[in-house]
Amino acid sequence: MTETKLRNVAIIAHVDHGKTTLVDNLLKQSGSFGAHQQVAERALDRNDLERERGITILAKCTAVQWGDVRINIVDTPGHADFGGEVERILNMVDGVVVLVDAAEGVLPQTKFVVGKALARGLKPIVVVNKIDRPDARADEVHNEVFDLFAALGANDEQLDFPMLYASGRQGWATPTLDGPRENLSPLFDLIVSHVPEPGLDADAPFAMVATILESDNFLGRVLTGRVEQGRATVNMPVRVISFDGRAVETGRLTKLLAFRGLERVPVDEVSAGDIIAVAGLKEATVPDTIGAMEIGAALPAIPIDPPTLSMTFRINDGPLAGREGKKVTSRQIRDRLFREAEGNVAIRVTDSTETEAFEVAGRGELQLGVLIETMRREGFELTIGRPRVLTRDNPETGAREEPMEEVLIDVDEPYSGVVVEKMSRRKGELQDIRPSGGDKQRLTFHIPSRGLIGYHGEFLTDTRGSGVMNRHFIGYGPWKGTIEGRRNGALIANADGESVQYALFYLQERGTLFIGGGERVYEGMIIGEHSRENDLDVNPIKEKKLTNIRAAGKDDALLLTPPRRMSLEQAIAYIEDDELVEVTPGAVRLRKRHLDPHARKKAERASDAA
Repeated sequence: MTETKLRNVAIIAHVDHGKTTLVDNLLKQSGSFGAHQQVAERALDRNDLERERGITILAKCTAVQWGDVRINIVDTPGHADFGGEVERILNMVDGVVVLVDAAEGVLPQTKFVVGKALARGLKPIVVVNKIDRPDARADEVHNEVFDLFAALGANDEQLDFPMLYASGRQGWATPTLDGPRENLSPLFDLIVSHVPEPGLDADAPFAMVATILESDNFLGRVLTGRVEQGRATVNMPVRVISFDGRAVETGRLTKLLAFRGLERVPVDEVSAGDIIAVAGLKEATVPDTIGAMEIGAALPAIPIDPPTLSMTFRINDGPLAGREGKKVTSRQIRDRLFREAEGNVAIRVTDSTETEAFEVAGRGELQLGVLIETMRREGFELTIGRPRVLTRDNPETGAREEPMEEVLIDVDEPYSGVVVEKMSRRKGELQDIRPSGGDKQRLTFHIPSRGLIGYHGEFLTDTRGSGVMNRHFIGYGPWKGTIEGRRNGALIANADGESVQYALFYLQERGTLFIGGGERVYEGMIIGEHSRENDLDVNPIKEKKLTNIRAAGKDDALLLTPPRRMSLEQAIAYIEDDELVEVTPGAVRLRKRHLDPHARKKAERASDAA
């Protein structure tokens, strides 16, 4: 078997800086697609949720051939909530392409992932992307990147990084701003010359660390990772060792799959340094070591940062349970959650103290929101509790600490005052304020994670939709005390049935409605937001009393203000501790934890006494 020259590289950047679009053009220009092959835009974002939201959620591998070198490229998520995916991926590569938007510059997720990459000793290539934007500021961004690398403790070799200016959408890269704008050859050549070969021992016994786990209808469990040493052949017997040294199982590699363009192609043999997928194992998971029978110990696996946010997933026990979903039992929910935790190392699932409920801990609202949306589309019905942050005790002082985040906000100057006021109410501390071009200001805050729960919608309202907020986890800080929650009470239905336009017309004076006419409601369901601070029980199914006395004039037309419809993430961020979000394949509803008003008062008295 002839040795192939290999390069393994990850593309990392903040969300929406153009990673997946750049990979599209790398695939096209390397000849991975046929001349007449129809390829969707952002070809690597295959998941429906990724296409709808325009973000990458799962890390994916692809490979291109450039001359006599095969380049394995890993496209990574850009959102901080999916940082666990990126941390694992860095184990598989020998170099990184750091993509930075020419206008937005260095943003939080860039800092987070670049810090991890530099700590592992990876040599970066910096690409300033979207250079064709009218508000591009390439030279300033170059300086920002250098300052970031220096602040993150990069060594001299890493600080001497090569740099390209590019437009991923138009498909060109150039070493100088006034250079020829033809194709991406400069980037291919730079990867080949700057990223080192894997340089691993091909003669040692075979071993690899499982980095990505997925399920295939035909192959079963498929584990992706880099071959760290030795060679593997089809049907070779292997043993699996967990990261703590425990023997998991023995089996055979029934399939070896290598990446070629967008396809996974079966191969007979692979050697050290290549990124491959294997099938045939029943219990192996992330980050287990898969190796030849003579392997005695597990390979070291990179530790993952702990989860910072927790939610309670319960069965749907409301009056409308079981009408829309097919999977409604706690056993089905439990199996699905533990299956998710197996493949997603940033999520942790435990049994809750409540009956038929589970505690799911993750990196943030978006990550857990994506899991809930995925389960909803699979036919699950469940209710979700308010997100809570996971605190810890300081190992030295024993003081209570909570997760802290750095938040970067780009906002038009007239709205900066209201943003600073709202952030300070939520215990945020202003670290820096500077102009960022185009009459915008860039504000930097340090704030407890729980202070940001439910703030994003309010932030967009305050800034008339023009503000941009980016955040990332920076560590733990002292507990900041109580943070004010939602100021308004709820309008709560006091009867079961279908909502009536006549009743809603008179209720809209009391606050903002979440439902329209003709929708199913039940006792304890939240149908709107009260204009005052207290909760109010209302009757949305009350009809007009009809009499046989003719009225002198016609009834006025009952015009309803369009209801405020909430997305899943907005609903999760909106609720208080005594409320739940009911999620079914057909609807997202808000409800009180205790549907009966007497049970609610009883629980309220008990919490006041405590």
